[in-house]
Amino acid sequence: IVSGVEMRKRQQAHIEGPPQAPGHPRPNTCCLCWCGCCKCLWNEERRERPERQTCTKMDSIEVTEEQHPTLDEIVAWARSFELMMRSSEGRDVFREFLRSEYSEENLMFWIACEELKKETNPSAVDEKARIIYEDYVSILSPKEVSLDARVREGINQSLAEPSSLMYEEAQLQIYTLMHRDSFPRFLNSSVYRDLLERKRACLDT
Repeated sequence: IVSGVEMRKRQQAHIEGPPQAPGHPRPNTCCLCWCGCCKCLWNEERRERPERQTCTKMDSIEVTEEQHPTLDEIVAWARSFELMMRSSEGRDVFREFLRSEYSEENLMFWIACEELKKETNPSAVDEKARIIYEDYVSILSPKEVSLDARVREGINQSLAEPSSLMYEEAQLQIYTLMHRDSFPRFLNSSVYRDLLERKRACLDT
């Protein structure tokens, strides 16, 4: 059993990685999948639409939500992290897995940032931005996510004048962490395998 402290240390190691040379930003590594049947749609779209800078700028997550994903869709999640994240059931199942690893806050932070980016009312932006900080960035919060010092400092400076995009770099960092660190284990977990088996059993009956 991995303790919460050990899990945070593992996550921090994945986040920080090798130092980056000045002027050379961290690569946009991304893929939102947990099933196994199709190519990563985000990588294909990035080649076709190079102006897209980060993998956090997906289409609205409500657009492609389905009530009950088919077996094929669940299988496809394994090869497209983005498809999983666009699915309400996909996010719920992934959250269940993250909870077992004491890292549920990563997904909740990402979702909160997505909601903030949709906000246009200045007073609402200010309120939501500060709530996100208190819940997921403050070192006093039990739900604090693992961010490197540079990104954390940028957020602290933005607090004087909060914006809907102030967490974008932090969101990408946590997104990449979930993809690289948590997602491969999720695909091998009983949470995901059991979901596949239930869907297959439904088709056989």
